[in-house]
Amino acid sequence: MKEGQKPIILTVDDTVTNIEVVKGVLFDDYLVQAALSGEVALKIINKRKPDLILLDVMMPDMDGYQVCEHLKADAATRDIPIIFLTAKSLEEDEAKGLALGAVDYITKPISPAILKVRVKNHLLLKASREILEQQNQVLEERVQQRTIQLNELQDVAMVAMGALAESRDSDTGNHIRRTQRYVKILAEKLATTDKYSAYLQPHIITALFKSAPLHDIGKVGVEDRILLKPGKLTKAEFDEMKLHTTYGRDAIEAAEGSINIADNFLVFAKEIAYYHHEKWDGSGYPEGLLGEQIPVSARLMAIADVYDALISKRVYKDAFSHQDAIDIITEGRGSHFDPFMVDNFLEVVEQFLDVAMQYKDK
Repeated sequence: MKEGQKPIILTVDDTVTNIEVVKGVLFDDYLVQAALSGEVALKIINKRKPDLILLDVMMPDMDGYQVCEHLKADAATRDIPIIFLTAKSLEEDEAKGLALGAVDYITKPISPAILKVRVKNHLLLKASREILEQQNQVLEERVQQRTIQLNELQDVAMVAMGALAESRDSDTGNHIRRTQRYVKILAEKLATTDKYSAYLQPHIITALFKSAPLHDIGKVGVEDRILLKPGKLTKAEFDEMKLHTTYGRDAIEAAEGSINIADNFLVFAKEIAYYHHEKWDGSGYPEGLLGEQIPVSARLMAIADVYDALISKRVYKDAFSHQDAIDIITEGRGSHFDPFMVDNFLEVVEQFLDVAMQYKDK
């Protein structure tokens, strides 16, 4: 209803005299429409919805109860307030009308003063409900917008923290962006299989994507002389390098302790940081886990991380070709890597290459 426009009241009654009485009572304050049958009323409502309906019960062909049921079953009309205006005065009649969804039940002969007040009150209630619904919609939109902003902020924070670790090694460039996309590609492929379809739901894959940039956050604790060494590491140096997995886990655990809710992405970030150098045959570090003892998140990251390390130039090596990387990962099937994941990796390798080209180091 537009501001300044009279509310529209539709009165439905098969007796013209009753309609004229209602019009006489409400004419000054409302635009009163009339229908002499339920069928005609529905046609009028279909063309232009009234703000309130005054509905007789006893009408031929389609009685008021049937009209009310029809209107309440339709999402487009169910919110129109209906007041039964009828000579049926038994308690069970009133109970039936209210049960069908009417907001009020007035028996004839009507009291003009009572009819005016009840129509006014129900229109005020309708207006208040509509204002509240609008406010709720605005609040919901704001909450959704804020959620999106917080998710974006979370994503930026994770990439920034990962970049902090990677900045220790100037050759890694877009490594974190590539690896998190490799993880997502492989996880989405695995989600199509019977083995992982129940586990790798969209929200889990999103959490894996968010957490992947933190896989090497523990590098911030490794000395430059080891991290940037161009040649082969000594055993002592390699033992120190391996501690980046523990440093990463401990840092993320500290972050977990500062919040009061469990968040999948921090759980996965901790798993990935600590276990992504484990190997399928148990020869990895830091725990020497075997096979499926290694978390799914870490097994995904192992393939993503090794693929990207192979095709990237480092201070200690030149870049391998895409095909060389595929061959090396295939050779590690069942020893370094989960064999089932390698099989699925081989089906999406071209998507890996697309990511590698899109986020190529400059």
